[in-house]
Amino acid sequence: MHQNSYAYYARVVALLNPPAARRPGVHRGAVVRSAVPESACIGENVVVGRGVQLGDNVTLQPGCVIGDGVSIGDDSLLHANVVVYDRCVIGRRAIIHAGAVIGSDGFGFAKEGERWVKIPQIGRVVIGDDVEIGANTSIDRGALDDTLIADGVKLDNQIQIGHNCSIGENAAMAGCVGIAGSTRVGRRCTIGGAGMISGHLELGDDVHVSGGTLVARSLSRPGQYTGVFPLDGHAEWLQNAAQLRRLAKLVERVAELEKKIKPMEIEY
Repeated sequence: MHQNSYAYYARVVALLNPPAARRPGVHRGAVVRSAVPESACIGENVVVGRGVQLGDNVTLQPGCVIGDGVSIGDDSLLHANVVVYDRCVIGRRAIIHAGAVIGSDGFGFAKEGERWVKIPQIGRVVIGDDVEIGANTSIDRGALDDTLIADGVKLDNQIQIGHNCSIGENAAMAGCVGIAGSTRVGRRCTIGGAGMISGHLELGDDVHVSGGTLVARSLSRPGQYTGVFPLDGHAEWLQNAAQLRRLAKLVERVAELEKKIKPMEIEY
């Protein structure tokens, strides 16, 4: 028995199911405004903007839109309808699945009276090597500094990463995770499906967040964190939730009782 049977299985399956053969070239229906390597594979209805730098063996499947000044590293694969906004950087051997959006504006607005004034988002998204990004995932560009996705990060489908976030090496996140702006996630962290991380927090290295958990404070110590209210029958759940609302008052009452009991204990 191999000491890591699941990883062994993954490598065997990959060996027996190699990727489909590529056909280098530019489809006549593509709009390409930059020089591209002969090894690039650019599909139908792809748009490549000005000043784009594509590495060797890059594949852009049909419908991809690559903004001006984008850089994409060697052997990267962008599936159909991926959009990469201007000036973003994607490293080598990236896999980005259909419908993902890299570098859209972050949620930045300033209140002025009753209206909201848009704050220009002038940073980039910078993605390292060997990163995989799932279908319909969105990664916002930085407001001032860049949004950073380090080497080896794996992101599932329908994830939202806010502006100015930093995701450390080999972190992994399951579907529907949401990370608010300016949060830093350390190396090798994992976040379970539908985990929600508030903004301006820091998760240290090797922090693991269970699915459905809301993280509203920074977590510096490595370990597993869970904050999911247990499943129950609806009537029982409502009753328990009502009791939870009274916990603060209950704590105050217990503290008062302790003050009254303490002199009695001393006299006894």
